Amino acid sequence: MEGFEPFPGGAAIRLGQAEASILRGLASQLVDLLATRGESVDDPIAAIFEPGPSEPPADPVLARLFPDAYDDADDAEEHSAEFRRFTENDLRNRKRDDAKALIADVDALGPDGGILSLDAEDCRRWLGALNDLRLAVATRLGIATEDDAEELYDLPPDDDRVPTVIVYSWLNLLQDSLVEAVMP
Repeated sequence: MEGFEPFPGGAAIRLGQAEASILRGLASQLVDLLATRGESVDDPIAAIFEPGPSEPPADPVLARLFPDAYDDADDAEEHSAEFRRFTENDLRNRKRDDAKALIADVDALGPDGGILSLDAEDCRRWLGALNDLRLAVATRLGIATEDDAEELYDLPPDDDRVPTVIVYSWLNLLQDSLVEAVMP
């Protein structure tokens, strides 16, 4: 299998050792990066009342994963700060949980890889994690528009960014094939 294929109740893909290792490594880095924005509170009652950050993240990847909610209003900065304060902790935790689920699924394949079958909930988590990984890699490559991506596809073979561009393209393929596999 090159990408995901429909499977009863979800989707399936064959991952080799290298593919599994790449996904595991990228998702682990994402989990670590998400943790730099702050950890959730251990006490679930206290977590309800714990406000999130009101300032945008300084790291460009985190800024792309947690963009401002408002940009057209006169008081967009104030509204974005308020929105961020009430939503970012939950969103960050969901992104981290999705990446951890991807890691657990890949680890369950064992060291040699194999066929991974995902149910509907697994597919939802994988779609979230793949999108976050794709955005993270795109940000590190400086991709903000489709034209930026097209320029990178024309790099000379000896450019240091070529392996990262290949991974970015592969993540796009995985995400696209998973969407197609789960569409009715």
